[in-house]
Amino acid sequence: MVGANLGQLGRRQLWLIGGTRESQELSLALAAAKIHHVVTVVTPEAATHYPTSPWRSVCVGAIAPDSLSDFLKVHNIAVVLDASHPFAVEISHTAIAACEHHQLPYLRYERPEISPALADATATDLIQTVVSYNEILTKAVLGGERVLITVGARNLYRFQPWQHHATLFARILPTPEALKAALAAGFTPARLIALRPPISRELELALWQQWQISQVITKASGQPGGEIVKRSLAQQLGIRLWILARPKMGYPRQTEDLQTAIAFCQDQLTQIQSK
Repeated sequence: MVGANLGQLGRRQLWLIGGTRESQELSLALAAAKIHHVVTVVTPEAATHYPTSPWRSVCVGAIAPDSLSDFLKVHNIAVVLDASHPFAVEISHTAIAACEHHQLPYLRYERPEISPALADATATDLIQTVVSYNEILTKAVLGGERVLITVGARNLYRFQPWQHHATLFARILPTPEALKAALAAGFTPARLIALRPPISRELELALWQQWQISQVITKASGQPGGEIVKRSLAQQLGIRLWILARPKMGYPRQTEDLQTAIAFCQDQLTQIQSK
C-alpha cells in the first residue's frame, strides 16, 4: 500500500474507507471540518478523485486482513468511517472485526437504497430482484439472449462459462484493471464500453438500443448507481431487468446522512483528545 504516513507525527486520525462518490464527498467535508484522515482506495485511478489537502492522506492498494493491525498502528487510527461500496462486504467485515478487537469507534456510511415509493412506481413483471448470481446464471435466463451486465468488473468471471450460450455485453469502469478482468472473462472489445457513472438516461437508452439488449443484469446500487434510470428504461423498452440485492450486513452503527457522519467523527475525536 502506498500513501503518506500522517500517523508518524503522533497525530490521532480517522480512517475513511473510500472508493465511492460518497467517500469523496465525505473526505471533502472532513477536510472542511479540519479533521485529519487517511483515505484508502484500491486503484491509483480512484486516488485521483481526492484532491491534495493538508487534512488528507491517500493510500492505494488492498489491505489484507492480517496487515490491518499494522495499518491502524502506523497511521495512528482512532476512528473508522466506512464508506465503501454496498457490495464491498469483505473490507467492511475486516474493518468491523478490527474495530472490535482494538476498541475503535466505527460508523458505516451507506448510500440509501431507492425508496419503496420509487420501487413500487417502477415495479413490473419485467423487473426482478434476486439475492444471488445462481438465480441468474441459468439457461432459462441467459440462453440465446443479448445481455448487458453492469455488476462491476470483479464479478465478470462468473459469466465466462456463459459466453457461448448468450451474447454478453458489459459496462465497466475506464481503468486498466477493469479492462483486464473483462477480457479475461471472455468479453471481446466490441462488447465492452468503459464509462464512469453517473450515466445519463439518454446515453443509457442509446446503449441499450445500439446493442439490441434484451436483458440487463445490475446491482441494487441506488440512485448514484443509476438504478432508477435502468428501472424506467426496462419499463419503456420492455426489457427484463435483474437486480442483485445488497448483501445483508450487520453494521454496528450506520447512517445515510453526511452531516450525521461528520458529527460522529468530530465527537469521537474530541472525546479521544480530551482523555
